[in-house]
Amino acid sequence: MLFGKNKNGVEWLVVGLGNPGGQYELTRHNVGFRVVDELAERCRVPVQKLKYRALTNTAEVGGHRVLLMKPVTYMNLSGEAVRPAADFYKIPPERVLVISDDVSLPVGRLRIRKNGSAGGHNGLKNIILQLGGDGFPRVKVGVGGKPHPDYDMADWVLSKFTGEDAKAMDQAVKRCADAVECLLREGADRAMSRFNG
Repeated sequence: MLFGKNKNGVEWLVVGLGNPGGQYELTRHNVGFRVVDELAERCRVPVQKLKYRALTNTAEVGGHRVLLMKPVTYMNLSGEAVRPAADFYKIPPERVLVISDDVSLPVGRLRIRKNGSAGGHNGLKNIILQLGGDGFPRVKVGVGGKPHPDYDMADWVLSKFTGEDAKAMDQAVKRCADAVECLLREGADRAMSRFNG
């Protein structure tokens, strides 16, 4: 099947992962939502149309027409929002850009990948399941690891940033939005060389 510009003009899906609801705002797991909000603010479009089990809107990012998405399925079922949108717009996996938190990276560190495993992240795992493979690019934002081994992982990713970590994350969200724009405009290799590490 040939993919290209479709009748609706959307060339990419840009999906920020998180959980809906005020109690999850500013938690480690909701970094993807924050990056989509930053992109939306830059484009002056609200991400609030409920379609494909996600809050959405179309915008121009990095010279491409994209569908910005914040799935409302809760993290572990994120793919159930991504798959119907990809099917509708006929978007191949390599043009589904996913933004997620990563507990294996220090707070604020970015890691861009063209594809790869879920790395234990349930949101990515479900997208891989729904798309039938891991061949989609992603930008991971470091949220820091658990303070000690006995700390419950769910409690950790649902905790909020404090102090210096909160300031670092504010900067990381802006930097991640820059990375998304770079990836769409100049390609994944250029974005990786500029923003990884």
